[in-house]
Amino acid sequence: MKRFFSLLLVGFVGVAAQAQTVHSPGNKLTLRFQLSPSGEPTYQLQFGARPVLKPSRLGMLLQGQPALDKGLTIARVDSSQHDDTWAPVWGEVKQIRNRYKELALTLQQPANNGRRVVVRFRLYDDGMGFRYEFPQQPGLTYFVVQEEKTEFNLPANHKAFWIPGDYDSNEYTYSHTRLSEVNTTPIEPIQLKSAAQRIQTPLMLTSDDGLYVNIHEAALVNYPAMMLNVDTKSFGLTSQLVPSATGAAAYLQAPEHTPWRTIVVSDKAPEVLASKLILNLNEPTAFATTDWIKPQKFVGVWWEMHVNKASWNYADTSNIKLAGTDWSKLKSNGRHGANTANVKRYIDFAAKHGLASVLVEGWNVGWEDWANNWKEEVFDFVTPYPDFNVPELQAYAAGKGVKLMMHHETSSSVTNYERRQDAAYRFMKQYGYDAVKTGYVGRIIPRGEHHDGQWMVNHYNRTAQKTGENQIMVDMHESVRPTGLHRTYPNWLASEAARGNEFNAWSTGNPPEHETILPFTRLMGGPMDYTPGIFQIKLEGWNPERNKGRQVHTTLAKQLALYVTMYSPVQMAADLPEAYEKHLDAFQFIKDVAVDWDDTRILLAEPGDYITTARKAKGKEEWYLGSITDENARTQTVKLDFLTPGTTYEATIYADGKGASWDRNPQAYQIRKQKVNSKTTLKLQLAAGGGAAVSMKPIRNK
Repeated sequence: MKRFFSLLLVGFVGVAAQAQTVHSPGNKLTLRFQLSPSGEPTYQLQFGARPVLKPSRLGMLLQGQPALDKGLTIARVDSSQHDDTWAPVWGEVKQIRNRYKELALTLQQPANNGRRVVVRFRLYDDGMGFRYEFPQQPGLTYFVVQEEKTEFNLPANHKAFWIPGDYDSNEYTYSHTRLSEVNTTPIEPIQLKSAAQRIQTPLMLTSDDGLYVNIHEAALVNYPAMMLNVDTKSFGLTSQLVPSATGAAAYLQAPEHTPWRTIVVSDKAPEVLASKLILNLNEPTAFATTDWIKPQKFVGVWWEMHVNKASWNYADTSNIKLAGTDWSKLKSNGRHGANTANVKRYIDFAAKHGLASVLVEGWNVGWEDWANNWKEEVFDFVTPYPDFNVPELQAYAAGKGVKLMMHHETSSSVTNYERRQDAAYRFMKQYGYDAVKTGYVGRIIPRGEHHDGQWMVNHYNRTAQKTGENQIMVDMHESVRPTGLHRTYPNWLASEAARGNEFNAWSTGNPPEHETILPFTRLMGGPMDYTPGIFQIKLEGWNPERNKGRQVHTTLAKQLALYVTMYSPVQMAADLPEAYEKHLDAFQFIKDVAVDWDDTRILLAEPGDYITTARKAKGKEEWYLGSITDENARTQTVKLDFLTPGTTYEATIYADGKGASWDRNPQAYQIRKQKVNSKTTLKLQLAAGGGAAVSMKPIRNK
């Protein structure tokens, strides 16, 4: 239900017209908007009596036109309130309440032919979103945004969890410093060297007086991603839009609007993780049917390449051209992972253990010299290597009740991929593939564009739309970080867009605190394909020479807990089948745990330290709990009062074993069972870098 109120203020310049105040539906937050004497729009936000944002300026710099940042008057005020409930196609909860108060201010610039821009605020009890809107009007039909002048002026020197503002990669570990200490200079760049004080969103902040503030954006469409420039002296943050190849930020045609700029705020860390503000600010799906979208678990020919047991490429010859090569005459290197016999082994494992799909990377020709060459044509997405029999594997998988998951590495030659998408999706439908993992490793073609710029944002969204039209699910890697668009495109199951588990295989790895930070940062915008479930923690066992000293920086029990604490509707059992065969008792949790949920409770959380989450499986009376910690061992006391009163459950607890730690004894675990109910309190002993996973299933009377 929505109620509207409006006030036309053309020609009226009194104090009432220059300032507006709105309280959130439950009066937790207060927004104040005001024009300065020079006509600069500003806003500020309070949580109760505590300031969240000091007065912060708004504005837009346009190329070849006067800026829309001052000399403005309020021409119209529209306010409304809204309260409804909607059901996501899949997600962490069965229903989501969308309750807010809205304030839309039409600002006019008399000195420049009365140009107009609307600033629209939506104020929730857990935060706020606002965006700029450009109505159709003379003199502002086609226009170029050079930069925004959006500020988030913080009242104090908060602690921040941040990564560098790299326009082409989010695959960094998080720094945890005061705002005054932000400095990306010592950090080795992955693709683009960030400015010293430029960082990315989602940005997680904690104040000394107990506030948790998260700054991000929602519904990123036809616009570049927003980075933040940090003023290390005043603690102000200013928007920095990812530029296009021309240096401008966005090319627009009115009517148009920007994404929502979002601020989630609470005095309780679990409430930040529970917020659905970003999802609420996205549009509902336009797909007529969604019953073909299936949350699922999968295995894949993938990790064995990362741990140097197999290769993506078939031959060792370099400088192979895609067209005109007789691949049947090339000699195999003997290490190619995506061969028919090996894929059948994974299909057998998936069928035996009830996993829905098998991902196969390296199946198609072109992997011999694909990386870092900035080549226009590397892959055609329809031609398999000689040892990968597409029809045979389709029939074999179908006979086992298993699906194959397609892989499209574009090598960031995106123009090539767009030319070939229709043919690639027809090929998928012909051979029974209904899900695809895309990849964008390398520098973007068209050259000069960035992974997070407007051109690529439009590509990701078009791909979500096009795959949806073909009833194909998509999981994007090396894409822009999500902004809740999985509500609009529920076939867009997940993205990578952060430093995933794979980094443990070929770098210094992810520190034990990494997974306690990601839910407060990267996952605020949407699910991540983090690829948990690594059981062979020390990687030397796969290739002693090439993996010396490399390992996953968690315990085995923590890898299980990640299936609950790191939400995704598509979860990979990322290790090799032979690693799971050695620990089938622990693998049972991966088999059991759900990927779609009716309810989620964030029980304990502190960014960078620990998270304990409980979730209720979709359509079942089963609950699953995950608890993780950073490098410090902890005891977590967990009340099970979320369980249905009067029901007794059998809890299977997968915990760190005696003497376990992420670095010295990561594979030590223990499994125990006990009866629990809504009055039970569990004490979970978490080792350093460790965790615990619990399944709770109702005991049925026989």
